[in-house]
Amino acid sequence: MTDLTPRAAAKRQQIMDAALAVFLENGYVGASMDQVAALAAVSKQTVYKQFKDKEHLFRSIIEDVGDRVDDPFVEISEQVAETDDVERAIHELAGRFVTTIMDPRVQQIRRLVIGEAVRFPALGRAYWERGFGRAIATVAGCFARLDERGLLKVEDPMTAANHFAGLLLWIPSNRVMFHGRTDAVSAEELGTFAASGARAFLTAYGTPS
Repeated sequence: MTDLTPRAAAKRQQIMDAALAVFLENGYVGASMDQVAALAAVSKQTVYKQFKDKEHLFRSIIEDVGDRVDDPFVEISEQVAETDDVERAIHELAGRFVTTIMDPRVQQIRRLVIGEAVRFPALGRAYWERGFGRAIATVAGCFARLDERGLLKVEDPMTAANHFAGLLLWIPSNRVMFHGRTDAVSAEELGTFAASGARAFLTAYGTPS
């Protein structure tokens, strides 16, 4: 796309923000360009001027979401990798991981992308690679460093990172997905899942004191 003027770029982002809300509420099939135009407070012609059709708009918003998300675990993973108190650090990482991934908006977008992965497989893969896949790789690097320092026993860091994520997220994420509500898990329950998942991970990958 050619460079946009600041005003045109702001208008485009206004439409994309409205479109994301519409797609989250109605899914791809149930969403319409009329709904997007109404929520964005622009004419339908303006929407079509920026995006040639609904498919182009959908692809654009999912790519935009992925591009705007920085890896939220880089800083804390670097801190954990250099810790001398691995038990405390793993519990802190678990809390951050659960809080970030179980954010209601993150879960809503995840459900939307999964729901349309058959229709848009390349988009699903790209979203995974830019988001959760990148986070798993960051955590794997952290575990590899802890293994080098003798604080964890990790043969395959990527497998360990996926085990870590699974222990933390299997229950709350599936509950949210199948209940269809982001409030299906309370903040107190998320804290419990983070703590129990961290303990299980340390039992599996920790070294004798």
